[in-house]
Amino acid sequence: MTFIHISRIKISMNIFWIMMMLSSILVLLITNPAEMLNEMIGASTSALELCIELCAVYVVWLGFIEVVDASGLSQKLAKLLRPLIKKIFKVDNEETQKIIALNISANMLGVGNAATPMGIRAMQALDDQSGKANFAMIMLLVINATSIQLLPTTVIGLRSTAGSANPSDIILPTLIVTFTTTILGIILCHSIEKIRKKIKGRKRE
Repeated sequence: MTFIHISRIKISMNIFWIMMMLSSILVLLITNPAEMLNEMIGASTSALELCIELCAVYVVWLGFIEVVDASGLSQKLAKLLRPLIKKIFKVDNEETQKIIALNISANMLGVGNAATPMGIRAMQALDDQSGKANFAMIMLLVINATSIQLLPTTVIGLRSTAGSANPSDIILPTLIVTFTTTILGIILCHSIEKIRKKIKGRKRE
């Protein structure tokens, strides 16, 4: 994935969110114009309060991740994942395998912000310059979307700021759900790839 493609995605997302915001304002003007300003100010205040509360949560978890990284645990986890990555992604390049492993490791530890740069680097490494998403790129996207969460730090943070009595009790259900969806995603990707290759082979014949 080139920087041009990434820029286009960013522009598309910006347009999408602008359209969402404008459509919401339009609906509010039609349904309850008297409360439009109050609602906008209230929503802005709530968003700012949430950001400030989440900053404290992220400081704790990012500090924990730094300790994990300094101890070499993240590198060991990445090394452990590399053989599995080679089989799932069908990628032989060791550097690409390492980048993918670090991306998956960060996602497993619930640090999406740290996983994003590695995900972009992995996409760039997997890009074959054909202008189309190949199997490995699609697989990376699916795994990032489903992503097994050992520590769902973001969800725990949101639950904590919302006043949950036990914000960390989401860990087991999240682990079960993300493990199931990741396995299904991998199976579907490989199944669809096999079907695609069969169809392509028949067309050549």
